[in-house]
Amino acid sequence: MAIGFLECAGYGALLYAMDKACKATDIKILGIDTINPKDTSAFIPLTAQVKFEGTVSQVKIAVEVAKEAALKINEEHEVVTAVIERPYDGTQELAKISKVKF
Repeated sequence: MAIGFLECAGYGALLYAMDKACKATDIKILGIDTINPKDTSAFIPLTAQVKFEGTVSQVKIAVEVAKEAALKINEEHEVVTAVIERPYDGTQELAKISKVKF
């Protein structure tokens, strides 16, 4: 089992990337978080993160496909991905904490 993460600018970009990832391999979306400041005096684009799980190979494929899709809308510096292979039980429970649940 593995947990994957994709973070990018824009909620729509995130949904587009996850649609592509879900169609490419069998993963389960754990949740979506948004990271935006409460102070709206500065222009800071909405950043969103999706967390998903599956087998190590599925998650690696999903991360690559999602990153490729997100880069169609974002610049390289606006996209961050990570894979945690065989996470501890506590890590899996933390990954399930999310603003948007499925």
